[in-house]
Amino acid sequence: MSHTRTDAGSSLDASRRARELSEAADGRVVDVLVVGLGATGAGVALDAAARGLDVVAVDAHDLAFGTSRWSSKLIHGGLRYLASAQFDVAHESAVERGVLMTRTAPHLVSAQPFVLPLTPLVSRAQASLAWAGLRAGDVLRLAARTPRQVLPAPRRLTGTEARHLAPSVRPAGLRGGLLSWDGKVTDDARLVTALARTAAAHGARVLTRVRALELTGTGARIRDELTGEEGEIRARAVINASGVWAGDLVEGIRIRPSRGTHLVLRSERLGSLPAGLHIPIPGETNRFVLVLPQGDGRVYVGLTDEPVEGDIPDVPEVPETDIGFLLDVLGSALDAPVTRDEVVGAFAGLRPLLDTSGHDGRDGEAARTSDISRRHAVLTSPDGVTTIVGGKLTTYRRMAQDAVDAATAARGLHAAPSRTAALPLVGAASPARLRALPAPPRLVRRYGTEAEAVQALSSRDPALAEPVLPGHPVTRAELVWAARHEGALDESDLLDRRTRIGLVPEDRAEALGVAREALAEAAAVRS
Repeated sequence: MSHTRTDAGSSLDASRRARELSEAADGRVVDVLVVGLGATGAGVALDAAARGLDVVAVDAHDLAFGTSRWSSKLIHGGLRYLASAQFDVAHESAVERGVLMTRTAPHLVSAQPFVLPLTPLVSRAQASLAWAGLRAGDVLRLAARTPRQVLPAPRRLTGTEARHLAPSVRPAGLRGGLLSWDGKVTDDARLVTALARTAAAHGARVLTRVRALELTGTGARIRDELTGEEGEIRARAVINASGVWAGDLVEGIRIRPSRGTHLVLRSERLGSLPAGLHIPIPGETNRFVLVLPQGDGRVYVGLTDEPVEGDIPDVPEVPETDIGFLLDVLGSALDAPVTRDEVVGAFAGLRPLLDTSGHDGRDGEAARTSDISRRHAVLTSPDGVTTIVGGKLTTYRRMAQDAVDAATAARGLHAAPSRTAALPLVGAASPARLRALPAPPRLVRRYGTEAEAVQALSSRDPALAEPVLPGHPVTRAELVWAARHEGALDESDLLDRRTRIGLVPEDRAEALGVAREALAEAAAVRS
């Protein structure tokens, strides 16, 4: 059965969830059950639904609850993987970056400039190596057929130019800089929301707060986390896309999580930042700390790459050692080092790296997690569950395609070829059309063609045009929109994933009351 994407069909809310959960657990057999609604799982749901398959996708929490909301918000072109001779991963990353920027999500993914300041701590040999890497990255762009007008060429900067683009960098001894470009997603969690809504528009049943208690090749025993009721979803194919929790549902899957930590600073602390920064990590040849301006009054600084042992938490904690490490590297380049009390928030994500070491990865012989390949893997269990692990945000679409290909082949399902390389997500349009929309540019970057509808909420009710809290651009209308159309069910969905207000605990506490009002208003409309 095929489905046509419509605005109404892509709207997710509490009423649709209740109805579709009842349908999914009524005893019928669906084609594909997807467990996990991060970028990969939502991508799998979209890929399968767009091929004409009957799809149910579940998550124990919310859209983008796990790793997919904790990224650097970058859509990498694969430069890092060239240095470790992972040429296939590098090329795949560059291709997928181009797909997002030019076809599927140009409203959410755009070019981000970066400056690598050539401070006295960066030797001339290191600078030459970095420049060679940036040139190689441009070759990747060319091989991926991403147009130059989408991603400009790297170039060298004079000291004056470097200071203009990176005014917070220490001027003493600054020899200039290296300017490069990569992809940046407005918000990783918003990308997942767009994927899930586009899947829903193609007929997928997207069900949050539904926990898979047990998986088999023919379905899952599930529990509605809102009511506590248990049931069963029967399926011809089951795809486990639960990320770092994949091994909890399927035996024999060994995940070696790696923690990536970011700090959150107020923008005024670093002043004007026309570009992001690459700051080399002392003693490392191909690792950098990134300074990432967000355009919402905040700057992220990241990231670490540390192995994690023991049980996997729902929300990873940020250790003080990670914070100290990032502040130390940041301080090596800034004119005025950032102090610990100026860090207003911090977050950490766990990369779901596949452990191929042959042991439990807890002894001194194990490779550093920063050295583990970012290749993804599709594994099929003896009873027929397909698991997709590894990879990264940039390559979610190819991961999803490979998972659906493997699952349909293993279970003998007929399906059309993948369509997602040319399938626009909800809100996508050409750059020219996006620029012409009669809505604020900030809304266009977050909602694309739906920015007009979000803006219309404010026009009908001026109270909704008010910011959720002083100094932050998110409006009350955006919270109401999230509850009506983006599947947000509670305050955490609104503040921690549909918007990123919750990354600063102080801001989250202040916005909590407004979030509750938005949920009440959305519920009143449904009733």
